[in-house]
Amino acid sequence: MSAPEQLVLQLPFRAALGRDDFLVGESNAAAVKLIDDWPNWPSHVTCLVGADGSGKSHLASVWQMKASARVVSLQDINVEKIPALLETGALCLEYHQGHIFDEHAVFHAFNIARQSNGYILFTSRLAPHAWQVKLPDLASRLNAVPVVDIAAPDDALLRGVLVKLFNDRQISVDEPLVDYMLSRMPRSLAAARQLVAEIDRLAMVEKAEITRPFVGRVLAGFENLDLFSP
Repeated sequence: MSAPEQLVLQLPFRAALGRDDFLVGESNAAAVKLIDDWPNWPSHVTCLVGADGSGKSHLASVWQMKASARVVSLQDINVEKIPALLETGALCLEYHQGHIFDEHAVFHAFNIARQSNGYILFTSRLAPHAWQVKLPDLASRLNAVPVVDIAAPDDALLRGVLVKLFNDRQISVDEPLVDYMLSRMPRSLAAARQLVAEIDRLAMVEKAEITRPFVGRVLAGFENLDLFSP
């Protein structure tokens, strides 16, 4: 039996600022628009919120290039570092749930950004009001930060990502097989990346054709071992 023809990515998505590997759909369109619209933001401090693997880091990287921004984890900053970090007028601060950070440094960053007409972009799995900070002045500032959510991907975006991931690995799959994966996989971009990577790995190890029974076995293995990211 001949191998399936490689699916062509003909979807109503566009690359984000020239990044060919980032597909845009309804779930992340608002986040992409935020990056595209800079510096015409309604607020000088904004937070991009989404699950792991949703594209926050990619968009932060796009903004880093566009705004000459520094990208730093919140737990790595202190008050003394803030002026230098905001020298370019743009700073991306990544919040990782459960990590302790210097609240006074973040409050200082707000003040420096306001005084210097600079911009701060937070990225997080949680909206800033849920960070449970102890410093009242910082809590007040965080509660007022506008939030742009990256929602769970719809079928169109997941399909596009699966096709792109397979094409990137030069793996030929047909449309019914992609439909089969969509009907059984978790609804996340991280899961799509894990699934395609494991299909590729196991197919090479076993020198196997990528068929529906083969993919079903890979999916069952993920379910049994709880390997998909939440």
